[in-house]
Amino acid sequence: MASAAIASLEKLIGTPRDGALLRYSLGMEYLKAGDAPAAARELTEAVTRDPKFSAAWKLLGRALAEAGRDREALEAWRKGIEAARAKGDRQAEKEMAVFARRLERKLAP
Repeated sequence: MASAAIASLEKLIGTPRDGALLRYSLGMEYLKAGDAPAAARELTEAVTRDPKFSAAWKLLGRALAEAGRDREALEAWRKGIEAARAKGDRQAEKEMAVFARRLERKLAP
């Protein structure tokens, strides 16, 4: 069962308020609810709509990792690092670099 927050956000899909921030918010709520695949779907939509949205890239990587899609998570964080660097968002860049390094070590043969 979807939470009240998810239900409220889903009602806005397809309206003039539908955009990267709405999809980010919906992805975050899905992640809180333990639905990583749905979170990844919404966060992918968020970064498609705004490729410079570094916070969405960071959360997308987390959602993908929680869904067991490690290689895609690593790619999301790498793209997120580029987006954060381009925006000057040093904190997000540093955090994603740490997450990416950890995942690279996990994936190393």
